Amino acid sequence: MNRRLTRGLLAALLISTTSAWAATAIDRIEPPHWWAGMRESRLDLMVHAPGIAKAGASLRNALPGVRLKGSQRLDSDNYLFVELDIAATAKPGTLNLDFIGSDGKVVASHAYTLRARAPGSAQRQGFDSRDAIYLVVPDRFANGDPGNDNAGGLGDPVDRAHVDGRHGGDIKGIADKLDYIAGLGFTQLWPTPLVENKQPSYSYHGYSPTDLYKIDPRFGSNDDYRALVAQARAKGIGVIHDIVPNHIGSGHWWMADLPSRDWVNQHAQYTETNHRHVTQLDPYTAPSDRERFAGGWFVPTMPDLNQRNPRMARYLIQNAIWWVEDAGLSGLRVDTYPYSDKAFLSRWSAAVMREYPRLTLVGEEMSNNPLMVAYWLAGHPKHDGYVSHMPSMMDFPLHYWLRDALVEPEGKGYGTGWGKIYDAMTNDALYPEPTRMVLFEGNHDTNRIYSALGEDAALNRMAVTFIATTARTPQFFYGSEILMKSPIERADGATRADFPGGWAGDAVDAVSGRGLTDAQRDAQAYLRKLLTWRKSSPAIHSGKLMHYNPLDGVYVYFRYTATQKVMVVMNKNTATTTLDTGRFSDMLSPRAAGRDVISGTRHELGRALALPVRSALVLEVTEP
Repeated sequence: MNRRLTRGLLAALLISTTSAWAATAIDRIEPPHWWAGMRESRLDLMVHAPGIAKAGASLRNALPGVRLKGSQRLDSDNYLFVELDIAATAKPGTLNLDFIGSDGKVVASHAYTLRARAPGSAQRQGFDSRDAIYLVVPDRFANGDPGNDNAGGLGDPVDRAHVDGRHGGDIKGIADKLDYIAGLGFTQLWPTPLVENKQPSYSYHGYSPTDLYKIDPRFGSNDDYRALVAQARAKGIGVIHDIVPNHIGSGHWWMADLPSRDWVNQHAQYTETNHRHVTQLDPYTAPSDRERFAGGWFVPTMPDLNQRNPRMARYLIQNAIWWVEDAGLSGLRVDTYPYSDKAFLSRWSAAVMREYPRLTLVGEEMSNNPLMVAYWLAGHPKHDGYVSHMPSMMDFPLHYWLRDALVEPEGKGYGTGWGKIYDAMTNDALYPEPTRMVLFEGNHDTNRIYSALGEDAALNRMAVTFIATTARTPQFFYGSEILMKSPIERADGATRADFPGGWAGDAVDAVSGRGLTDAQRDAQAYLRKLLTWRKSSPAIHSGKLMHYNPLDGVYVYFRYTATQKVMVVMNKNTATTTLDTGRFSDMLSPRAAGRDVISGTRHELGRALALPVRSALVLEVTEP
């Protein structure tokens, strides 16, 4: 082929390629919008379009205080990362981004919006021990809009007969039951992830995200989510967003075209995490074991994100901040917390807390070892100098010990039965702020507590009472208030069963009470009274804790401030028990009395207290 013909063909090919690319709209820019007035001035935009990496970026008619610092391509031709600097003085408005080809011509443009922040956004109040959290699995809670059951063409169609399939619950279903949730006394709502999960199966749980900025259309829209948060706030309920920085779902659009080869942790062959959480803090751990834990995949359908890539790290930080700001959240619950790169976790938690100093972040460290949980808390001294900024973690150790203590017979020796709880509370010395730890009776990864306790309503009441009154932030799993059951062995789909009354035609309706048994009604009424009272109890919110060595099947503790004192008495005995109150002279005078916060009954506490069989009493103490 002669030179002239070759040059002509190459020129024609270049013109054809440029023209085709110029006609292609930008697929995505993430974050899709941002805000003026954020504390962090840097904003990185991930731009996706065919061949966009070959272009340069420029700002046309830039807003005052907004500067384009540069752009960077990675391995793929279809991504360009654009870095902006947004000064504190910048005002809301539209940024006109132009993408310039090698010939100097504009090949694509995008109008990017800087929004105004909601008043007081930076100082938004997170959740704490004044709150009570209600956890729902949205797909299994209530179907408010059957029309969106199979929306979006995402596969995995609704089939209520399939225990591990989608059942159709959605955001509208949650919104329809906000009055019920508020009426139970809850002040925070935690839905498991609502973002898109385009997976062929098991998509209902939400932990395989395939679009980190989009609500799954089978749940609703981003507008629906914002509306839910606003409606909940109007009823005194904050919303906690469940976020997953460790991994994505294999159906994520990235997986067809990764921005860079190291965007996810890749290996010569599939490599699963060893699930050895201890490797993150064990001073003797082999480096290869530590790397396997953080760099291995959770399961084959959950690609493990490489947070050591600085672009990935910033993407995840901005994504968390975006959801807080866009939806108006009161907190973030962080899934599989220790599985992410620990240096990234320090940076991530610092960045979010810097933007929202009063927000609450709570991490999931599914361990029964309190030292492993405490390691991730801000203010906990670390042997290796690691710095975390997490204000809260889920209290898995106390959760496990509570369940064990309740089912274990009393009188079997030191440290058994109630003795387990008495000993376990010593571990609070590890936690900088024990009351910020979130204690729960169950969640979507545990069996139902009523089943775990042998379907014993009395033990269930003791569990509920302890969780609501000890020095913790309480969380309850949807349906626990009506004694929902599950298999004893882990069976996620069955544990996350449909909430009765959440679907048209349900024979049982937990909200109206139709079809509930007497035991279910009693359990529901008890929790409602207890949490309603709890809302106005400063001793429970922020009081000190004093407990006494359990004796003869009875465990007693006090929560107290300078203005209020609460006495909690747990009795496992199968016969009426007379409690000698003289041993509580540190807290009770001979003329003290107590009012049962559930029944209103007054009890004299000077010498003895008659305890009902297998009971839990919560008494507001008065002194003459």
